[in-house]
Amino acid sequence: MLTPDALRAHLLAVRLAGAVGTSREVSLRRYRLFAARDPRVLIGIDPEGVWGQRELLDLMANRCGVSADPRHTSGCDVIDPERTLAALDAFAERIRGAARGGVPVLLGTGHPHRLLGFYAALADALSAAGCEILTPAQGRCVDILTRFGVRTHHLDYVRGVALVREPEAERPGCEPGVHSHSPLPVRLALAAAAEAGGPLPGLVIGDHGWVCGAGQLGFEAIGLADADDPAPFVGEAEGSVSVVVPLDDGVRSSHYGPLTRYVLKRACLSQ
Repeated sequence: MLTPDALRAHLLAVRLAGAVGTSREVSLRRYRLFAARDPRVLIGIDPEGVWGQRELLDLMANRCGVSADPRHTSGCDVIDPERTLAALDAFAERIRGAARGGVPVLLGTGHPHRLLGFYAALADALSAAGCEILTPAQGRCVDILTRFGVRTHHLDYVRGVALVREPEAERPGCEPGVHSHSPLPVRLALAAAAEAGGPLPGLVIGDHGWVCGAGQLGFEAIGLADADDPAPFVGEAEGSVSVVVPLDDGVRSSHYGPLTRYVLKRACLSQ
């Protein structure tokens, strides 16, 4: 059994927490962009409160464990492993509740290269527990703003997890998809589910625009977020997102395996 102490050691060893790969410069720049209401950083959240740079820095210090000192402007950012563990416990409890209720679940990621395996294992476990894993709008087109301008992508599902692909990608069902922070794919998926007469998800699990976009529309949403992604944590603080787990979302995909086992054990879904 993976104990909290063992998982804490793993988080620090592979830099999922502790001194992470995210730089302080990048985090502060994204806090500034969020404060300016840049939609590329809001990723689907429509903040109700006043979130200036000072308020965001205090929030991220409280939720992630980054330094609250605005004079700290360079080097690696830091995520407190105790906060990660506490959030993983809350994350697992929400999954346990979904499994007990047999609610439909929608999973999606903007980090398929890194996090697809983590979410796919959750999808498998929830399906085995009797939850319907939703796949609305399969193959539908969605126009997403990228650094190269607006580009058309296709919504696809791999092992029950939604992601987006560029049109020139390989055949549907292959992996990986593209990195995206956009909330447009989850809006498309939820609209398609509603147009078809349901079912609608009782829980949305994901990251970036998937969790923020769903939470903003009133769906229960839980997910993962890095120290440079303030939007999910603002959503959590304002109540539109239920649980956000602070961790580095860009490490090797195999490093998330122990988190999967820990969450499933806590959710009473491990085999």
